[in-house]
Amino acid sequence: MQKSKNSLAYLLLILTTIFWSGNFIVGKAASIYEIPPFSLNFYRWFFACLILMPFTIKELIRKKNYIFANVGFFIILGITSITIFNSIVYYSLYYTQVISGVLMISTIPVWIIFISSLLNIEKTNVFQIFGVILSLIGVVFIISKANIDILKNLEFNRGDLTMIVAMFSWAIYSALLKKKSYEVSQITLLQIVIICGLIFLIPIYFIEMNMGHMIKLEKPFYLTLTYVVIFPGLASFFFWIKGIALIGANRAGIFLHLMPIFGAIMAMIIFDEKFMFYHFLGAIFIISGITLSNKKNINNVK
Repeated sequence: MQKSKNSLAYLLLILTTIFWSGNFIVGKAASIYEIPPFSLNFYRWFFACLILMPFTIKELIRKKNYIFANVGFFIILGITSITIFNSIVYYSLYYTQVISGVLMISTIPVWIIFISSLLNIEKTNVFQIFGVILSLIGVVFIISKANIDILKNLEFNRGDLTMIVAMFSWAIYSALLKKKSYEVSQITLLQIVIICGLIFLIPIYFIEMNMGHMIKLEKPFYLTLTYVVIFPGLASFFFWIKGIALIGANRAGIFLHLMPIFGAIMAMIIFDEKFMFYHFLGAIFIISGITLSNKKNINNVK
């Protein structure tokens, strides 16, 4: 039973990272076609909300007292995941490379472990700590091309700095998501989070429009919107919530280290890039880190 539960969680989390890797590729394409980042994020969640509404409206009404009693907590989940994280990722990709974005993603498990421990949500064991370290080493190999000079010469721009805010925001969301048990289904929980985040996106959307950043209703926008709504939007958020529920925030967070691998594969397919030895070397460390972090020991440390 436990093995089946873990297998389902691993499948869902792997699909999540594939879809989110694609989100970075599409997000970069959106910057090339000058699709405003905050407007893109607004429409992404507006249409996701509409799609989910027929499946969630009855439970939303039935559980309205529970929802309003916990509205403050749901607002925090909505702001950290929908309003801040997704908007800033798209904004950051205007100024930084996709590869820098997925590097920032790799730091999230460290923040999840730290926040979960700080809030007494989960205990951290030695295997998880070493798993994170191994995974981070793998990411460094991929990003640096196993060349120390590249690491020495890294210069962070505006996109890199804002991406840090996005990553920290997602780590808070993931840790808090595990903090409570919920009296609503997972699909309704996702809808509640979307609605709460969307409310705070509305003024940002109008501010961006008033600044002259208008969406051009052309093919690039329609294709981009379709992908971000269905895959990194609805599917990934649902899979992420389910994955955390099955194996916990700390163990789920480690799977984010797969994103540089999937990002590299997508770059090979889309941009005809070559799979180099440092990609293979990084993949070995990342997979080793994920495997190690999913082991348990008796003596946990806070």
